Amino acid sequence: MRYLVLEASAAAASCALLENQKVLGEFFVNIPQTHSQTLLPMAQGLLDTFGVPAGAVDFFAVTHGPGSFTGLRIAMAAVKGLAMAAEKPCVGVSTLEALARNLAGFAGSAAAVMDARCGQVYAGLFSLEEGEVRRLAEDTALSILELGKLLPGLKKPVFLVGDGAELCYNKLLEEPPPGPPPEEWLRLAPPHLRYQRAAAAGAAALAAWLRGEEMDAGALEPVYLRLPQAERELLKRQGK
Repeated sequence: MRYLVLEASAAAASCALLENQKVLGEFFVNIPQTHSQTLLPMAQGLLDTFGVPAGAVDFFAVTHGPGSFTGLRIAMAAVKGLAMAAEKPCVGVSTLEALARNLAGFAGSAAAVMDARCGQVYAGLFSLEEGEVRRLAEDTALSILELGKLLPGLKKPVFLVGDGAELCYNKLLEEPPPGPPPEEWLRLAPPHLRYQRAAAAGAAALAAWLRGEEMDAGALEPVYLRLPQAERELLKRQGK
């Protein structure tokens, strides 16, 4: 089973080519360029490096959200184009689950968090045990202090992973939730595992594929959790 995964839900962008559970190769950039400039060239370069035509890929996968509205649309459009041209199916996976899978092999719990602006984060909670990552709650958007109320009940230690990790860590040290001090049980994921990576998303994509969650490219849709800012501002002006 060979599959290509694209990830562009935040500032960094990456793509990975996997065969079953083996990562054949991964390209990753975290530079101030738009994903429309970097993502497709990276994907094509990765395929060319291994001499794999798009038609030889069994399925294409993408993190479908939450995340940057623009980044999600760019990655989704790229995957849809590749899949349609090759007449292959697609798999969409949660960005937050993909983040948590960076910590497979750790023990405890993972809070995958992305900065959602406006005083909120996108968050997903997962258990980490014996190399397995298991979802504990549905992805949601909430304030950092609301998130802090959920974390003490998780198995310790609790690792914060994602581009909102440091933001949440600092805020919860300043305004700790009830119970033992966060310094005793809250941890930041290591920097090299803290951000979205296509290879980790590939683990989530393979699990989804094995559950039969593949779909036609036309059915692939982003999962935003919140309306885009422009729509929220319009509704606010309309008094809704």
